[in-house]
Amino acid sequence: MTENTQNTAPAAVALKYDGERAPIISATGTWELAEEIIRIARDNNVPLYENAELAGILARLSLNEEIPETLYRVIAEILAFAFHIRGRTPGDARPDVDPGSVNE
Repeated sequence: MTENTQNTAPAAVALKYDGERAPIISATGTWELAEEIIRIARDNNVPLYENAELAGILARLSLNEEIPETLYRVIAEILAFAFHIRGRTPGDARPDVDPGSVNE
């Protein structure tokens, strides 16, 4: 997710979801660090979602902090979209599921 307006610095936030708990903040940064987070995501075919307001809210959280419950719905929609475009399901993120046996 990125943020870029005249009044704020460009920001990027990476989320990690294990299928068990709420997603956590796995990386966050502004300016050059934001560009690097986005570059790494692109290099690894990680779906990107741009929403300046959401990025600004998430950028205030600490590393490894779970997203707040008030954001569950919007984050769930983003995760569902990301899984869908990769041909996967949220169940594929669970550690007890063999990804090789799902959706084949």
